[in-house]
Amino acid sequence: MRILVVEDDSVLRDVMVRSLRDAGHRVDEAHSVAEADHFWRVQPFDAVLLDLNLPTTNHSASPQGSGLEVLRAARGRGDRTPVLVLTARHRTEERIAGLDAGADDYLGKPFELAEVEARLRALVRRAQGTQDVSEVGQLSLDRKARRFALAGQLLELPAREFEVLWELMTPPGRVVSKRTLSNKLSTFDDNLGDNALEAFISRLRKKLGGSGANIRTLRGLGYLLEPEGAEGNPG
Repeated sequence: MRILVVEDDSVLRDVMVRSLRDAGHRVDEAHSVAEADHFWRVQPFDAVLLDLNLPTTNHSASPQGSGLEVLRAARGRGDRTPVLVLTARHRTEERIAGLDAGADDYLGKPFELAEVEARLRALVRRAQGTQDVSEVGQLSLDRKARRFALAGQLLELPAREFEVLWELMTPPGRVVSKRTLSNKLSTFDDNLGDNALEAFISRLRKKLGGSGANIRTLRGLGYLLEPEGAEGNPG
């Protein structure tokens, strides 16, 4: 997943970003209203982790949480990216304000990092309408465990190959453009080019050989993960 973390506390932000990256996600980070609004407008994300109390241009925080401005602006332009808001655990009014502004879930501080990732995964699964387990041929993906298996055996993959295959299988049977894959596997500081993407696809094809799952290239459109032989079916 590509995730935007919006948090002005540098220590907490660094810890969350490091934890999410260690779990294999691509993470961009913002610490102010202006940064968060800009990043969210120019780049699609799978999920946003949003602190409500952000510094505004005069470096002060709104009593209601200036992060609400960013959230309301996104929802106002029709952006339905799943949002997990971070609030002070004892501030009930913050949680209500966040949910009313369009947040999908909230988490009170302090929190466990494992719960952050679990909630983000759940929000994305719900938004994408995907099941916890998907199968194509002998290839299976368990999204809760973040694990691929071939014929029941764990399939070990480098991080970016893992993310490419995850996107192609979420859900399988849909065409994923090169641009979408590159965006999902990049950050503003680390962009994935077409040559690198094609190399990942080539290596994955070799690893899936004989599995009954095939990555097909659709010229000008992107890539499609499907059962072997499906390209011969009508439609």
